[in-house]
Amino acid sequence: MSPKKPLLVALLMLSALAARAWSAETPAPAAPPAARNVTFISTSDSHYKAAEAKPWNEWDHETILQINAVTDLAWPEKLGGGPIARPRGVLLLGDCIDDGDRVQDGRNISEEQYKAFVADVGLDGTDGALKFPVFEGWGNHDGPPEGKTKGTFSFQAELKRRNQVRLAKGLISNVSANGLHYSWDWDDVHFVQLNFYPADKQREGVRYSPVWHDPQGSLAFLKEDLAKKVGTSGRPVVLMSHAGFDTDWWVADDWKDAYDVAKDYNVILYLYGHTGTGTREWAPEGETKKWTCINDGNLTAGFFVIQITGDRLRAAYRTRANFKITRNPDGTYTREWKGEWEWQWFLEKKF
Repeated sequence: MSPKKPLLVALLMLSALAARAWSAETPAPAAPPAARNVTFISTSDSHYKAAEAKPWNEWDHETILQINAVTDLAWPEKLGGGPIARPRGVLLLGDCIDDGDRVQDGRNISEEQYKAFVADVGLDGTDGALKFPVFEGWGNHDGPPEGKTKGTFSFQAELKRRNQVRLAKGLISNVSANGLHYSWDWDDVHFVQLNFYPADKQREGVRYSPVWHDPQGSLAFLKEDLAKKVGTSGRPVVLMSHAGFDTDWWVADDWKDAYDVAKDYNVILYLYGHTGTGTREWAPEGETKKWTCINDGNLTAGFFVIQITGDRLRAAYRTRANFKITRNPDGTYTREWKGEWEWQWFLEKKF
């Protein structure tokens, strides 16, 4: 054997070992699977109330029943038509109850509202009126952090408990160390629930309560979760929070920080509630890669149906036609509605 051959063999073996080690540490980007087909519901601001405002809860319940029947509907022709597949779950983006820390005349109003919420939405699609799993976050109405409430009830404590149940049932795959923020995959699409808004703490100068509105490390969770669960795969990412890019609960510097954490990932959709209903494109000043955003509106009025298939995203808002709610001086509510539902806010894009 030529003296050069053992050296050549050794070099080839070292090269193979190095390539194997590199591939183990740096997985190649995943190609979009042909089987990617994810349908889900997104809504927000259910504001479940106590017994004296019962009609509101009944209106939420009507919307829950409309969600349950969504597979009996077809996609609007404007978005290509066709049957709506069974939703994987329902995202409920904060303000789940109306008064997160209210005790009145010995009654824990917050706990009463929460019981109404749970009776309707359940958790896994088998234990409430809603027939699909629900993935809720907290908003500014849902109360302060656990241990900061005036009464014994804490919405955030219940969220932590429910997240552990979700984890045990395999509905989610990652939960933050504080038990609040979480993520999961449907097919290869990665979803991250960031609760109030993605920041670690309230920025100085914001005029709202730093106790109630503490985001509690959601930005750090986002950074860790995307690195761990998505990495360099290029998989589609859907982010969600209660407050969006149009509110001063979460100021421009915070928005930029959140964008910088996620901008190198394939963020195909940002979902939020709090301020209204509609769709928009957003990026911080100076950035050219815009995120597609959906502002959910509220459960009482309707919900978005969203589908991600291949490299296509389509969404439409299913809402009550000619719907109006009026708050009366005595705190009760009345509404105008003829019982008809319609489609609005159409969105279709390739990513």
